[in-house]
Amino acid sequence: MFIPLKDLNPSRTYPFVNLTLILANIVTFLYQIGLEATLPHPAFDALLLTYSTVPARFPAFLAGHASFEVSFLPLVTSMFLHSGFLHLAGNMLFLWIFGDNVEDFFGHIGYFFFYLACGIGAGLLHVLFNFYSNVPAVGASGAISGVMGAYMLLYPRARILTLVFIFPLPVPAVVFLGLWYVMQFLAGINTLGVKATGGVAVWAHVGGFLLGMLLTTMVRRR
Repeated sequence: MFIPLKDLNPSRTYPFVNLTLILANIVTFLYQIGLEATLPHPAFDALLLTYSTVPARFPAFLAGHASFEVSFLPLVTSMFLHSGFLHLAGNMLFLWIFGDNVEDFFGHIGYFFFYLACGIGAGLLHVLFNFYSNVPAVGASGAISGVMGAYMLLYPRARILTLVFIFPLPVPAVVFLGLWYVMQFLAGINTLGVKATGGVAVWAHVGGFLLGMLLTTMVRRR
């Protein structure tokens, strides 16, 4: 078990965009809980489904049976929805640890659009690998994977204080994030040819991570 606790890499600027993204996810989740408590169960499920990424909507759009808004808008809205408290807490922990330094690099406005681009790109790769699936996908992990990919390129030697079983150890970012990516990629390979039934959208993680690295490389070259 490997759980990151914090990075030993102080940011130079106040990461107000990263903190705003964390707050937006938390507020949205609290709103979800409130709706779940007040709406009838079928109505809540239907509402959640509307704003979740459902891969089968994309072939329906290409066939002229679904609108652009119904198919593509949830790529953005699903980034702020979570399936439960642990899902939210895990995502926000990773965003808290890695997001501030990446915001340093891109600048506040640039980081916001970078985050959205990684989330949308990750969602599209998830759709590609599950093209006819009706299983909804939610969560910020695709966008956060992009942040992690950027972090590994920008700060490979930064130390990540990591709980390894019961021992807190400083692990180089390139080791921690590289191992995380390999685990996601292998998990994705195991899903090939298997009908999606829910769970972790590993191809969104893979896609977000690679897109984050690509965008970071392009900006560095400029």
